[in-house]
Amino acid sequence: MQVIESGDRLDHHAALIYTMVLVSAAEERVTDEELEAMTRIVRYLPIFRSFDKSRIMEIGRACVELLRDEDGLDVGIAKIKAALPPRLRETAYALACDIVAADGLADQYELRLLEMLRYGLEVDRLVAAGIERGARARHQQV
Repeated sequence: MQVIESGDRLDHHAALIYTMVLVSAAEERVTDEELEAMTRIVRYLPIFRSFDKSRIMEIGRACVELLRDEDGLDVGIAKIKAALPPRLRETAYALACDIVAADGLADQYELRLLEMLRYGLEVDRLVAAGIERGARARHQQV
């Protein structure tokens, strides 16, 4: 099974998973809540309906390996952008926001990474604000 379609290009499923792994690794640890959120997203969202779920570990490992490189974050964002058409870049940003909101805490590293993603994926600032507010509302707890 391959993470890539051709050359060094991610397929759209891998790009979306890379997005979630990037933000969950922002604070150098992945919380149980973030893992649960990623599992739910891959299991239930329509964009992953045709995704071979057995690939998720391979894709996650490839992303973590990329992040070990000095410029891994920038390369990762560039790969995500190259793999996704503009309409799916907003989806990627929404998934990133859901992962950040999953544990109820958004630290400075996660917020900075969201900013880098928004800029790198060319998500409009107002669109991003709406996506962020929606994620916050979905993950509120009493």
